[in-house]
Amino acid sequence: MIEVKGTVHPDVKAKVDAKSWFYTDEVRDHFFNPKNILKTQKEATEYEAISDGVGEVGSPACGDMMKIWIKVDSDSDKIKECKWQTFGCASAIASTSIMSEMVIENGGMTITQALALKPHDIVERLHGLPARKFHCSVLGDKALSAAINNYFFKSGQKDRIIVSKGAEIVDKILKITDKDIEEAVLEGAHDFEAVQKKTKVGVQDKTCIPRVKELIEFYKDKYYG
Repeated sequence: MIEVKGTVHPDVKAKVDAKSWFYTDEVRDHFFNPKNILKTQKEATEYEAISDGVGEVGSPACGDMMKIWIKVDSDSDKIKECKWQTFGCASAIASTSIMSEMVIENGGMTITQALALKPHDIVERLHGLPARKFHCSVLGDKALSAAINNYFFKSGQKDRIIVSKGAEIVDKILKITDKDIEEAVLEGAHDFEAVQKKTKVGVQDKTCIPRVKELIEFYKDKYYG
C-alpha cells in the first residue's frame, strides 16, 4: 500500500476491494475522509504558529509518524482544537483522525480527561483494529500526550509536565527525560545541538549537559552502530 500524509492516493482507493477490506466501517470512513487534518505543509506551518502545543512521535524513515497540534482554552483547561498530520497506513490515519474528534467533541476534553485517554479507547471508537495494527493507536496516544506536555512547557506550567514511568529525569528544570533524548536521536538528532533544538534540554539546567551528551552517544551506538 502507498503511504501518504493523511490523504488517500487514487491508486490506493481504486485497489480497495470490499471483499478484502478487513477494517471496520469506522476505520474505512476515517481513512478515506480524515477529520481535522492539515493537508499541506503550508497549513501545518501556519497552524503551528498559532497552536498552544505540538507533539510528534515516530519517524517516516522507520515507520509511522504522527504530529499533533492542539489549542487549549486556558480558562476551562479544555482542548478546543486538535489538528494533525500522519505518515502511515490506514490504521494510523484512522486512529489519529478519530482521536482528534474524541478530544474536541462536546465542547472539548479537559487536559486531565485527555491525559486519561488510552489506546484501547481509540480502538473501541473505531470498533476494532487488527492486532498487528494496535500500535497505531498507541502512537496517537503518545503524540497527544507530547502535545499536552509541550503546552505545559510553553504556558509555563512546568509542574504539570508528565514524566514517563521508569524514566530518568535528566533536565531537572524542564523535566526532560532519557526517553525524550532517545526519541530525539531516533528522529535524526545525532549531536547535542540538534537534540537541544528538538527538546530544549540544557537551556536552563546547564548541569545536565554532560549527561545528555553521554545519552546521545549511547543511543547512537545502540540504534546506528
